Amino acid sequence: MKSSVKLILLGFFGLVINLQVTAQSAKYKCMLQMSNYDGLEAYVVVSLIDAKGNYEKTLYIMGPDKQWYNGFKEWNSKLAKKKENLNGITGASVAAGDRSVTTFSIDESKLNKGYKLRFETAVEDGKNHIQDVEISLTTDGITTKTEGKGYIRYVKLNKIQ
Repeated sequence: MKSSVKLILLGFFGLVINLQVTAQSAKYKCMLQMSNYDGLEAYVVVSLIDAKGNYEKTLYIMGPDKQWYNGFKEWNSKLAKKKENLNGITGASVAAGDRSVTTFSIDESKLNKGYKLRFETAVEDGKNHIQDVEISLTTDGITTKTEGKGYIRYVKLNKIQ
C-alpha cells in the first residue's frame, strides 16, 4: 500500500513540475517582411542567443531543405555541436518582397536577462547575414518592430494570448 501511495505522489509532483515548465513558455506570432533584393528565396534561421552572445537554441527555420543549411556558417557549426532535433520547427523559405507569418515558443524566463533573438539569412549565390535582425528579449523590446540589415526589411512579434 505504501509503495502505491509513493507512486501516486511522485506522479502528481512530476505533473506539477511539468506544468510549471510548460507555463514558462509563451507562443509568439512572428511577422517577417522581406526587402526587395535580387536573388532566390531566402532561408532564415531564428535562434536564441544568450547574454554573452552565444548560440543557445534554434527556435524556427524558414527553409525546409537541409542540404542548404550549411549556408549558415555560424549557425550550422553550433548546430553540429548541439545535435538539435529540427523536426517540427521548419517552414517555407521566403522570396524577395514577400511576407511570412509563423509562430514559435519563447521561454519567458529568458526575458530581461540579456537574451536576444537572432534572425540569420542566407540566399543561394548571395551574402549570408549572420545578424540580419536581432531583437532584445525585454518586456518592451520583444514586441517592437525591428528593422533588418540584409534581406529582411523588418520583423514584428506579438504574444499570442
